[in-house]
Amino acid sequence: MADEDLVHKVRELGDIDLAALLCLISREHCIISTDPEYLDDLTVELQLVASRTFGLRPAVVDCTPETTLDDFVTAIQLPQPQPTPAPRTPSPLHARGSESYFSPHPGSGSGGTRSHVNAHSQQHQHGTLRPPPSRSPSAIAASPSKTSLPSTTIQHQQIANIIVARNLDTAPKAVQIQCLELMRTRRIFTRTTVQACPKQFLLVAVLGSESAGQARLTKHLNDHFYISHWQDPEDGFAHIEEREDEREYEEDPIVGANIDDFDNSDRNREDRDEDTASQASSASVVRRTRNSKSPSTPIPTPTIPPRPSSGQHIATTDWAIQTPGHFQVIDNSHGSNSNSMSHNRFFTETDISTLSTLSLQAHVDIEVQRYQMNIIAFLRLHRAVMPGSVPPAATTHLRMLVCSLATLHGLDFATPELVQLAIRKIYTHRIMIVPAERERSMQWGSDLAAVNTLLEDMQPEDVVEDVLSMVDVPL
Repeated sequence: MADEDLVHKVRELGDIDLAALLCLISREHCIISTDPEYLDDLTVELQLVASRTFGLRPAVVDCTPETTLDDFVTAIQLPQPQPTPAPRTPSPLHARGSESYFSPHPGSGSGGTRSHVNAHSQQHQHGTLRPPPSRSPSAIAASPSKTSLPSTTIQHQQIANIIVARNLDTAPKAVQIQCLELMRTRRIFTRTTVQACPKQFLLVAVLGSESAGQARLTKHLNDHFYISHWQDPEDGFAHIEEREDEREYEEDPIVGANIDDFDNSDRNREDRDEDTASQASSASVVRRTRNSKSPSTPIPTPTIPPRPSSGQHIATTDWAIQTPGHFQVIDNSHGSNSNSMSHNRFFTETDISTLSTLSLQAHVDIEVQRYQMNIIAFLRLHRAVMPGSVPPAATTHLRMLVCSLATLHGLDFATPELVQLAIRKIYTHRIMIVPAERERSMQWGSDLAAVNTLLEDMQPEDVVEDVLSMVDVPL
């Protein structure tokens, strides 16, 4: 069971932050979609989530039908700053032309060229021929050369921690297959090297759609994504709103004024003339510039409202679970309407590793496991579901997500409500609606017009809700 501080940080997260945290815990990837008009805001929001919530470096890939593999590989890499090279130490060997380099007798005082000629003539006079002193490879490498070029610092590339693939559904199939290979093997092949992904790695497919069930990619890539989340534009984007509030606060010309100084200036105003009083009053005002880091007057933070009692209206959020007599919410403020979200919710790599370890230790009772299997069986046999759109890999993802949700709720066991929440996130982007002519009852002579009427406006979300209403919940 996670400690209270960690659980409290989790409960301050919004929906998008929570989706990213669940993927980092399980080392999987997700699809996040919204209305096409708000795709730019969602992209900026994900960049702020990466930097503010997790302290990771994001990279945005704007995919188009003309995107090539080289474009994709270049976009996901971040240049690493290299330290400045240390100054070269002077060589202990003398440079060419020094007075003792070729001289057989150091300190003779002769020039370099003249001493070399004298030594050569002396060798002929004595009848002996000695080779001139040779230079070792180390001396050649250490000695400066006039033709040597200044060394350039090579920028090593590293794959970004969080890749925001915008409009990935419009990219060519070759790019989508490369994304699948990147997700499976956590490495990418370039023209010259093989680059591995960092330990904290997440690929987010940002798509524009009217619902989570309409966010589609290629079949194999779509099935490999862990969860999907559709952000309602009416809920807003928490980090963007928070950043705008910070900018408005910094641009306020008189923020954080010292109230005591105002009181003192008013108290002494009768004893001073008008000029002195105005000067004292103006000097007491502390003007906060854009570069100041902490205001003189702290920003008031709203207190957490008390837990609502039974019978009171509760605006449940996307990641909330509600049971009789008990209510737990992952994101207290729903991320969208919280304009004073604390920066203390920064998640380190140790926090993510702790949550991952605890999720592996979560217990799933046999009744809850049977409940999961019944829901999966009903989904596969539903008349509106295309055969093969409920893959076995989704069952593994479901088990992982249920345990991770239990950990984030501060539990060491899974509940049926967590299973229902996980089902909505796991299967919404995987389920495909069967065409009317291929519907199962057409084999026994059903009327095509009646089947068309039945499947009209049927969405994957409707299928999931229909199955959850049919399967009995364990006590």
